[in-house]
Amino acid sequence: MRRLWLIFAQAVTASVAVLFVLNTLKPEWLHDATPDAVISIFETPRAPAPSTAPGSYADAAERSMPAVVHIFTSKSSRAQRHPLMNDPLFRHFFGDGNNESQRSAGLGSGVIVSPEGYILTNNHVIEAADEIEVSLNDGRKYAARVIGRDPETDLAVLRIQTDTVLPAITFATGEPLRVGDVVLAIGNPFGVGQTVTMGIISALGRSQLGINTFENYIQTDAAINPGNSGGALVDGSGSLVGINTAIYSRSGGSLGIGFAIPVSIARDVLEQIIASGEVVRGWVGVEIRELTPELANTFGLRNTAGALIAGVLRGSPAERGGIRPGDILLDVDGRSVQDPKGMLEMVAALPPGKTASFRVRRSGEEIELKVAVGRRPTPQAVR
Repeated sequence: MRRLWLIFAQAVTASVAVLFVLNTLKPEWLHDATPDAVISIFETPRAPAPSTAPGSYADAAERSMPAVVHIFTSKSSRAQRHPLMNDPLFRHFFGDGNNESQRSAGLGSGVIVSPEGYILTNNHVIEAADEIEVSLNDGRKYAARVIGRDPETDLAVLRIQTDTVLPAITFATGEPLRVGDVVLAIGNPFGVGQTVTMGIISALGRSQLGINTFENYIQTDAAINPGNSGGALVDGSGSLVGINTAIYSRSGGSLGIGFAIPVSIARDVLEQIIASGEVVRGWVGVEIRELTPELANTFGLRNTAGALIAGVLRGSPAERGGIRPGDILLDVDGRSVQDPKGMLEMVAALPPGKTASFRVRRSGEEIELKVAVGRRPTPQAVR
């Protein structure tokens, strides 16, 4: 028994000695490599950041900026003659002087509306220009030619020739604009380079501003400055909703009241100019006035809906159709006339040559007249 106990004691001592050596020299042999002991970290690529952070319109700007161009124009004009040159004695001693022409430059913006190189801009940007140069967002420059102009909406269509496919903007469709919608104005203010400003739709259907014949402006507080004219007004997704045209300002800079031509009007003008080189509108040759409450009461009307015929041009379609000064125009081809602006737009939308029905109120009675619509005369270019 004593011998067995001695053997057991020696075996335990040897085992403890072996464990001590292993724990000192190879401790990993004594530990079980279980998940609790070894943590494996599986790394995956960092999830991409959202394309647009909350409150950011970077995607809309990135989508529309390549389609907005800078337009540089130049025209020649006679140098102003010094008053002393009108004196024959002065000219006798000093000659007639230098009567050479000088060139003036202008700048604005435009929007590429098709990959074929058609560009929408304002008429006042390119009016009377001898040379037009278009600079793309990537720095490429091209000479442009005028396809057609429409001074009555202040729109013009240019075209540049290139072998590459151009980045055309997307036209907004679907849901109509609402006051409060966010919009971005893109252009080249003061020639500093392409600039994006943000604002909201402040009002819709602005008219009677005295800017153009046909007015139905989008009003926005997005900063629009000289050089922005002809640039893009886009919505939160980067689609075109208007062409920036004018500002109300006492200083020449933005005061938060800018105006843009709605894309519906711009598209109609664009399609007509590309198809025929001009915009054709109906015309009857009348002078119209707004019906004020006082005038409505004088004519025995219940409300101010309609338009007062203040004058009729001699030999015009209106005169041949029997319309007289003092008539109250109530509807055109079954569409009610609410005001002079509405009447002007209705008649302009009629194709020349069409015989339209005009319902008027005369001496307390309603009369229906047939008028052969004429073609609206082209306004004289401003010199």
